[in-house]
Amino acid sequence: MERISRFRAMALLCAFLVVIVLFSFKLFDLQIIQTDGKTDNTTTYTSLTRVKAARGDILDRNGNILIGNRASYDLVFNHYVIESADGVNEYLFRLLKKCEELGVEYYDHFPVTKTRPFEYTHEDYTSSWRGYFQNYMLDRGIDSDISATLLVQKLRARYEFPEEWTDEEARAVLGLRYEFDLRGVANLSNYIFIEDVSDEHLSTILELNTPGLMVESSTVREYYTTYAAHILGYVSPMNNDQWQIFKSQDYAMDAEVGQTGFEKAFESDLHAIDGTRVDVVDKEGTIIEQYWAKKYDPETGEVIGRRTPQAGNNVETTLDIHLQKIAEDELAKAMQRLTNPELNPTVGQREGLDAEGAAVVVMEVKTGDILAMASYPTFNLETFNQDYDQLVANPLKPMFNRALQGAYPPGSTFKMITLIAAMNNGLINSQSIIEDEGVYKEHNFNRTCLLWSSARAVHQNLNGAKALEVSCNYFFYYLGDRMTWEQLNEVAAAFGLGEPTGVELPENIGWRSNPESKLKQYGANNLDSQWFPGDQINSAIGQSENRYSPLQLCVYACTLANRGTRMSATFLNRVVSSDYRTLVRENPPRVISTFEICNDAYISYMEGMQRVITGREGTARKIFNGFNDEDHTFPAGIVVCAKTGTAQTFETWSDHGAFICFAPADNPQIAIALYGERVAHPTSIAEVAEAIMKAYFTAQTASTVPVYENQIG
Repeated sequence: MERISRFRAMALLCAFLVVIVLFSFKLFDLQIIQTDGKTDNTTTYTSLTRVKAARGDILDRNGNILIGNRASYDLVFNHYVIESADGVNEYLFRLLKKCEELGVEYYDHFPVTKTRPFEYTHEDYTSSWRGYFQNYMLDRGIDSDISATLLVQKLRARYEFPEEWTDEEARAVLGLRYEFDLRGVANLSNYIFIEDVSDEHLSTILELNTPGLMVESSTVREYYTTYAAHILGYVSPMNNDQWQIFKSQDYAMDAEVGQTGFEKAFESDLHAIDGTRVDVVDKEGTIIEQYWAKKYDPETGEVIGRRTPQAGNNVETTLDIHLQKIAEDELAKAMQRLTNPELNPTVGQREGLDAEGAAVVVMEVKTGDILAMASYPTFNLETFNQDYDQLVANPLKPMFNRALQGAYPPGSTFKMITLIAAMNNGLINSQSIIEDEGVYKEHNFNRTCLLWSSARAVHQNLNGAKALEVSCNYFFYYLGDRMTWEQLNEVAAAFGLGEPTGVELPENIGWRSNPESKLKQYGANNLDSQWFPGDQINSAIGQSENRYSPLQLCVYACTLANRGTRMSATFLNRVVSSDYRTLVRENPPRVISTFEICNDAYISYMEGMQRVITGREGTARKIFNGFNDEDHTFPAGIVVCAKTGTAQTFETWSDHGAFICFAPADNPQIAIALYGERVAHPTSIAEVAEAIMKAYFTAQTASTVPVYENQIG
């Protein structure tokens, strides 16, 4: 009996050991084999976070930052964490109410208006965002033809929103729930809830302890100058057309791109490539692991690196912000003086009281570098969005860049073209004399010189240089009547009039006065489209169908100074790396064309343009230490070549005024073109050019630092 009891005990012990072993193997399989060695039993979530890279800086030629970046904070949601929290709707409701209380703006991509009556807003989003919405609807089995109002009601029930919420409150929370669920439908990075949140608002919002709401460092664009608004430009999120262009260039869907000015022109240089970070968190939002996502070759599929943030390159422009400031300030001062009856006590509108807009362009003669470009009136880029409606309604069109987009008759500034064409074709030489008879009567034209119409006097006998000094219309009527339009057209084109300037920003090409341009302007069925002898004669003094931008007039002035060598106009000096240590590329001066000017023509226009300033009868003799200059504050020894121009307008308007100049005469360095709408006389604004040149020639030469190959000193 004792032996049987002992046997039974041993059997039970063996059975117990077998059960223990079986349980051990099962436990090992569950905890080690099936968990791949991860035995902490922690539920984790993996999501992607977009880490923004800094866009490149825009600088002037002296290294002054014009547009840069300011450090900022974004509030970003980890959708796994917020959606796994109890009471998610209440968390979001309190968050949005706090944002409303603080006046903080946030954005979602749910394509429905935020207030009743609800309507779809698909047109506000790119094709990719519209595609994500369709995938969302398909994933939830919702008919895509459903109305926006019914969709809000359906989703309100789906997400179990409280009945006491208004439709607008439900729509607000719905926008966030949509963003979270969208991350489950598409492989999108975490939802950026608020961009550039202030420190004060950041601390207040974080006190709500909303699950999954994280702080990410970022940057926002910042302007370091209030000048050059027309050419610096701005950035904003892409529209659908832009997305079709940039989506193949590794741009994020909601990336900001340059919309105007330098920001748009140099987008490929300035653009930064955002990084993609993989975040592994637990259900409380605690970070378990972070690392950069892999980057794959789009063709081979091989891993070629990590998706780390890559800052954009910095663009150094040709602008001199000091000259830009002077150009804008002096232009505004001149225009405000003209339009103020107390400062311009003239009778009637024809003396400039009705002046509207103006522009000035400053260029380096030998390089084509644009040193300054101002358009009046202007605006403030920093407050552009807030001021937009007011700017659009302003009849003076402050957003219109007159320097690039305006197309104006050049008036008598064109006369050097006529003189060169006449002398190059052997019609006259530098010694030829033409008698001013006051009224040019050929072809029943009956147009007069200004001296005749104002004082019934004549300039008597004139050569080319003297005709430019006094700007005698009769002299150039005579030449225009004895040339073909092709001869005039050839020279005007060679000097860049009616031709692309090469500038990086959009420009109005304008047109030269000839039978083709007149036909295009008036149409084949219009009698005014015919080309008459009077058109040819008027063209010779810069009237008729001649229309050019102030930038083209400045290129023209540079080409006169370069004796026929036309340089490409440019705003780009060079591009350097984000850390300013490496030279990415330079933009050397580029010759567009050359035109041979005979000696007689060159001597005549150089002498004539100098006498516009220094001559007893010079049309700009009151500035640049000219014959009648009373203050003589312009730097001594700098001889300026200049030409004034007046372009007729409607009888009840003041005339337009044009002014071009370059200096020094013996070795030209700088050229300026000015144009004023209804300023009555070019001399009304010519002092702007004097102030700019004075600043240019009196500025101390900056010390130079050697620049070594591929390095910025």
